[in-house]
Amino acid sequence: MSDIRDDARSGFAEVFDTEATGVWSAPGRVNLIGEHTDYNEGYVLPFAITRRTIVALGLRDDTMIRVASAFADEVAEIDISELSPEKLTGWAAYPLGVAWALGQHGADLGAVPGVDLFIESDVPVGAGLSSSAAIESAVALALNDVWQLGLDRPALAQVGQLAENKAVGAPTGIMDQSASLLGERDAAVFLDCRSMVAEIVPLRLADAGLAIVVIDTGVSHSHADGGYSERRASCERGARMLGVPALRDLSVDDLDRARQILDDTTFRRVRHIVTENQRVLDTVEALRTTGPRSIGELLDASHESLRDDFEISVAELDLAVETAQANGAIGARMTGGGFGGAAIALAPLDAVSRIQVAIDGAFAEHGFGQPEMFVVSASHGAVRE
Repeated sequence: MSDIRDDARSGFAEVFDTEATGVWSAPGRVNLIGEHTDYNEGYVLPFAITRRTIVALGLRDDTMIRVASAFADEVAEIDISELSPEKLTGWAAYPLGVAWALGQHGADLGAVPGVDLFIESDVPVGAGLSSSAAIESAVALALNDVWQLGLDRPALAQVGQLAENKAVGAPTGIMDQSASLLGERDAAVFLDCRSMVAEIVPLRLADAGLAIVVIDTGVSHSHADGGYSERRASCERGARMLGVPALRDLSVDDLDRARQILDDTTFRRVRHIVTENQRVLDTVEALRTTGPRSIGELLDASHESLRDDFEISVAELDLAVETAQANGAIGARMTGGGFGGAAIALAPLDAVSRIQVAIDGAFAEHGFGQPEMFVVSASHGAVRE
């Protein structure tokens, strides 16, 4: 962590010509299972990863917020009193949106000092690893600390979600921010997205001789584009037609009735959510009883459902999953919002390098760009460094 933390401090000093008051960090996340279930008030099982976003912060003696990043040339600035979603554009909408959202959660923004922020990160962007939530969570924790707002971590997750929904315009659920803020080492966060009750579920991957490999296909996605929104609208339409508050309220036993009522496309979207919620519950039960070696088939089934029923996979994700499965992975699936991004493979330690070599070869053979692959482990959530 020291390198990227030092980079954030030096970047802050270079841009703002002063030393940072403090440094905060928040992780990206891998969603083990439970895809597109969060905004349907269902269940998810993400874990925080060791790749993190760093925020270096300095207090000002006026009411301006200035934001700089290692990934952008310009410095964005706005007076705190001017914060509103319609005035926030580009990459700066993520951190500035958090400041605005804190005001929506009760913070008196007329009584807080301005800040300078510098953002550094080694979470891949567009890979389905929640680089955006890592920014939101790190900024939310930092501002909560220096502005002495006293919000707890579930509330900060809601702040991050509000920023992404309103300031960025991406209709995401609460999962990503919750994982980034609530994660613990060697454990996943089992989150009920209706009650917002979170339970920590130990993964014990190392004890089982297993690792999780992330395969970043390099196919970038954006949740602010239309495919994600269309899937969410389809789920909400299905819930209305079936007379339930959310698809969370359906079980597998309800699918026969749903098939009679819904058009084919909406039915398949609904079937994915209903079966995926059940797969999350089954995965949690398996991790608590028989251990991580018993969840492979659930991961495989999740990918098939995302590919065939929810239709958000792409050729590169399918190839990564199929190649991993053929080369020793216990289970594999696309992860994240879809339409690109990353896949994950749960694999014995002695199969990791074989899987990576095979995927590299398969991508080259198909004329795809070279994927980035790395092993991830479950890490702690957002902290002041």
